[in-house]
Amino acid sequence: MKPISTFGASSHHIGDLQLLRDTLRDSKDEAAIARLLAPCPIVRVAAGASVTDDRRARLYIVLSGALAVAADTRTGMADGTVSKVLPGESVGEQSVLDEETNLLSISALEDSDVLVIEADLVWQLIDESNVLARNLLRLLSFRIRAANAQLRRRQKLGEFYRQLSMVDGLTGLYNRAWLNDLLPTMIATAHGSGAPLSLIMIDLDHFKKFNDSHGHLAGDDALRTAAHVLSSALRPTDCAVRYGGEELMVLLPDTSDQVAVLVAQRLCERMQQAVVFSDMRLPLPHVTASFGVASLAPQQNDLGLIAAADAALYAAKEQGRNRVAQHALAP
Repeated sequence: MKPISTFGASSHHIGDLQLLRDTLRDSKDEAAIARLLAPCPIVRVAAGASVTDDRRARLYIVLSGALAVAADTRTGMADGTVSKVLPGESVGEQSVLDEETNLLSISALEDSDVLVIEADLVWQLIDESNVLARNLLRLLSFRIRAANAQLRRRQKLGEFYRQLSMVDGLTGLYNRAWLNDLLPTMIATAHGSGAPLSLIMIDLDHFKKFNDSHGHLAGDDALRTAAHVLSSALRPTDCAVRYGGEELMVLLPDTSDQVAVLVAQRLCERMQQAVVFSDMRLPLPHVTASFGVASLAPQQNDLGLIAAADAALYAAKEQGRNRVAQHALAP
């Protein structure tokens, strides 16, 4: 970019520049500012060309055309957001104030004339005019508010997608990622407080045979039905999880092993009574479930608790399925 003119030799006026508006009430201020700006170069930037000089901090003021600004391209924080800088508006104030090279990616949206003011001169202008300092603070305050609002929207959206990623799309239950994230915390809390924590591992009986007989769409309906049985029978503090395939899981905070067995027996009975097909006359004997119950032992971690429940589930299958088995705690 080569200068095509200087501000003093151009037809542009100080009043056209937003940062310098309201500085002309005093003729001495106007003369001092005009004198300082007079040698500042005006450069012409072709559409699509970059404006930023990554070797120094500068203030850029658009005189004609428009610039596009994409933030933080070097910090890994860019999210595709692009702001537009129109005639009279400026960009680069932050780099001048913190004396760092500009981290903004600035390019011309169309052929544009841009006034370039070096950082040292910006500080001279601030010394010459309190109004300019107030305009600069007002502009930066507006940009901080806008950035904070954008950050809050981003955080809400991120939390929404995080929660979405923790839910199984078919059953609406929590998924394995949620379990891996939360179960260690639940176990640490239980160990710290001395409160009981129980886990029920559930496997739908002969599910492959059900799919082969009725088709995979019916199998999906059966999984949704089983999930509804769990979610509709639990307390608000309990959590139902799709562990994988036809394996489900229920976490019962503040629940002893004896109570957990009663909960599992109730779920087993409700599973037998649930209807998969709306026109089906018979309750589920095709899709019953086996239940393995385990309660947290001293110093046991998440993997140990799951293994204990899985061992109890295997015992329930060995005993004929459609029943509850409990993993006995060591005396």
